[in-house]
Amino acid sequence: MHISILGGSGFLGRKVAARLAADGQLGGRDITALSLFDIVPPTAPAARFPVHCVGGDIAALPDAAIPDGTDVVFHLAAVVSAAAEADYELGRRVNVHGTEAVIDRCRRLATPPRVVFTSSVASFSGGQAAKLADDARQVPANSYGSQKAAAELFLADASRRGFLDAVNLRLPTVVVRPGRPNKAASGFFSGIVREPLLGLATDLPVPPDFVVWIASPRRAVDWLLHAASIATTTMGVDRGINPPGLSVTVASILNALDAVRPGASALVRRVFDPDIEKIVAGWPATFEQLRARSLGFQAHEPLVELVRAFVADDLEATRQERGLA
Repeated sequence: MHISILGGSGFLGRKVAARLAADGQLGGRDITALSLFDIVPPTAPAARFPVHCVGGDIAALPDAAIPDGTDVVFHLAAVVSAAAEADYELGRRVNVHGTEAVIDRCRRLATPPRVVFTSSVASFSGGQAAKLADDARQVPANSYGSQKAAAELFLADASRRGFLDAVNLRLPTVVVRPGRPNKAASGFFSGIVREPLLGLATDLPVPPDFVVWIASPRRAVDWLLHAASIATTTMGVDRGINPPGLSVTVASILNALDAVRPGASALVRRVFDPDIEKIVAGWPATFEQLRARSLGFQAHEPLVELVRAFVADDLEATRQERGLA
């Protein structure tokens, strides 16, 4: 089995690659090669099979990013929410035209590959009071969400036509992201845990009772790998899945932080940011998730375990990356 990861330098791309390298198989099939693609060539994990690292522009996708014989494509490459809102042309180029380039490359393969696409909760709106059913209509309230929803439609149509076999996974906000803060509007949800655990102060731009739909990196990786091997015959033309995340308040995140590191939440400062709140307040806070459960997607762990997982998996590496060791 040959697997390609687009966005292989991103934090989820690196985690998926590391998991595949460690497991050596996916869905009961042995992995024979892995291709990693990003704007800058990714770093290859140690593996028992060849790993090819390719750099380039996803909107002008080189064939080497998805070589002949590729069985599974993880399409994780994206311009994130606030960056896509700030730079419309860049967001559209990467998130929409990049997906078109992925489809065009898959059309030229001898056998249609499975394509696992990371869509987003931001492809919906409805706000804090919304609990969306599996068949809820996507009505985005920002450019990032619109670009993700458009990409979903293109991939679903390409599946219908037999060019590829897509699963569009609408990820919740992933918390806790390791490393440095990024330009995602939702980045502060990770920041209010990550920064205090590093001993650093950080800003909270929304009220403590703000509700958000989240997933841990561990669970997100599990879902992505599961999406690569499920049978799609029962999905029909609808290739979208809302995975079983957690609906939590900011206050409950801070309580979980303090349960792991007592008093750490004192480093979180309430600094209102209307631009950030405008983006994230439109996202739904709860999803029905019945379809995901029927397809075998694993339920989420408790919130305090999410914080403990960051400490176990990523805290020390983040400290070293940021020169805080």
